[in-house]
Amino acid sequence: MSGAGATRAEGPVDPPNAGADPRASANSPAYRRAMIALFCAGLATFVQLYSPQGLLPDIALEFGVSAGTSSWAVGAATIGVAAGVLPWARLSDRVGRVRAMRWAIVAAVVVGLLLPFAPSFELLVTIRVIEGIALAGIPAIAVTALAETVRPAVLGVAIGTYIAGNTIGGLTGRIVAAEAAEPLSWRLGLGVVTVLAAFCAVGFLALVPRTAMRPAPNPPLLRAVLANLRNPGVAVAIAQAFLLMGGFVAAYNYLTFRLEQPPFGLSLAQVSWIFLAYLAGAAASRWVWRLVPRLTPTGTVLASVVVMTGGLALTLMQSLVGVIVGLVLFTGAFFAAHSVTSAVAPRRSNEGRSLVPPLYNLCYYAGSSLLGWVGGLFFASWGWAGTVGMITGVVLLSGALAWGYAIRRGGLRMTDR
Repeated sequence: MSGAGATRAEGPVDPPNAGADPRASANSPAYRRAMIALFCAGLATFVQLYSPQGLLPDIALEFGVSAGTSSWAVGAATIGVAAGVLPWARLSDRVGRVRAMRWAIVAAVVVGLLLPFAPSFELLVTIRVIEGIALAGIPAIAVTALAETVRPAVLGVAIGTYIAGNTIGGLTGRIVAAEAAEPLSWRLGLGVVTVLAAFCAVGFLALVPRTAMRPAPNPPLLRAVLANLRNPGVAVAIAQAFLLMGGFVAAYNYLTFRLEQPPFGLSLAQVSWIFLAYLAGAAASRWVWRLVPRLTPTGTVLASVVVMTGGLALTLMQSLVGVIVGLVLFTGAFFAAHSVTSAVAPRRSNEGRSLVPPLYNLCYYAGSSLLGWVGGLFFASWGWAGTVGMITGVVLLSGALAWGYAIRRGGLRMTDR
């Protein structure tokens, strides 16, 4: 994946000697098909993964569980994703990236159709774990598949496009689920989301091209995992994934509860529209690559951490406008940091590079599950201010890790060149 950190969003040009590279060049038909297919895959995955988030108050009410416990309707699926990414990545080494992704996306839709019929909270959580394991096949493989499909000069923007699909999928799933649930129940909301995911899955299945390069041979799984965990650059990147995603999910899990309380008093459907802030993430995940050549990858991530922290502070306001502005800044900055970090992490690997994206995603979703739940403990004890304090701490810690790594490498300009 060399070259991703230097990609520019306004139309990168392949180097003169790129003609022998079988991968797709910028704006070629194969490149466009890959972008649309992976965009559909991101939509299909994330429209399902986080759709219960806007329904948590109703789920908590029906099953008689607390706000923190209800968050496991989201966290169970992300645990499934964390558990599934490495097995899916290894399977794709054997059967091919595209075939494995096809199996994953079909399995996820089939399991998702069972969700509206869950008779108990425990069974709902169990189905969500299985759904997450199925969904794991997309994030586990997508970045590696892109690296084997498009040329390095356009890989950063390609990853940004895929993440934009993830972002819009997350936004759509939350809003559609809540709007469909408002007149009847949260069960209808989840059913409508699964049908929508099925249409996106069909688009992916119809359009996805074969990868242009065969998977490179990997060392034994345990050896490759340990080698990457001992690599300081990879370790810092996956720690950032854990911290940033955990804080991000905690914010969205419990802001819904806050906005239903005084002084806001919004309904479930009204609260769901805060997820429009995800549009800032969709734009930022591509636009951020214009900043990378100027600020360096690590510098861009540090700038994103600053903006995330400022956005969080604004959500403490008693003004709905202030909360929304803060959430937009927080969301856009998170996806900017995620886009850059997920792209540079494999470049830092010296062994078992194809396992870096699933390792990154394992920590990404483990953080979502664990810190998403921890945020509820702070919310129960100290309200929204407590949750903001917890999220601010993990975001700043991620920035400190990035800064420390850059200093040890000789500064921002010497890191990820």
